[in-house]
Amino acid sequence: MSGVTFSESVAAVPSGVDDAVGISGSKWYVAIVGNNRERSVAQKLEAMGFESFVASQEELRVWKNGRRKTVDRVLLAAIVFVRCTESERRRIIVNLPYINRFMTDRAARSDGSLNRHVAVVPDSQMDALRFMLGRSDDPVIFSDNYVKGRSVKVIRGNLRGLIGEIVDLADGQSELVIVINALGCAKVHINPIDVECI
Repeated sequence: MSGVTFSESVAAVPSGVDDAVGISGSKWYVAIVGNNRERSVAQKLEAMGFESFVASQEELRVWKNGRRKTVDRVLLAAIVFVRCTESERRRIIVNLPYINRFMTDRAARSDGSLNRHVAVVPDSQMDALRFMLGRSDDPVIFSDNYVKGRSVKVIRGNLRGLIGEIVDLADGQSELVIVINALGCAKVHINPIDVECI
């Protein structure tokens, strides 16, 4: 959870680098798909043997007539995370009709060209995101507006053990923030007494 900008922290996969001897080169990539197709695309990728993840969270919906229902709401429209090697991404996944493209690094290359590297989300960030979405009672929101906070570890509550940054808001509340390369950050309200500085 360093203070580097997202574009600086996005890992680039060098051309021609896939699997080292006996070591998997699988990484998390961000696939862009059609709206409202996230779950069906994830299922198709899983059926092909690729690990995939759709950022969603259960929330209680209350209608005007008083009816209540828990729904699983997709938080990142048109995005499916897929874990594969660069070779699998280039040879197989990018050619699938339901994959529009892959998210790229926002920054231009250092040589000034417009060629951009495909964005990779580190395992640690994916683990933190999945943990946050699966355990938080409060709604998680995504934002590309990242403000550096103090590094903390959650010591109480459902998010205990999660490491992130705490940011104090103007209204007196606080948010726990975790950086997600290429996407910005995931935020959730938290009581400052539930964290300790690290």
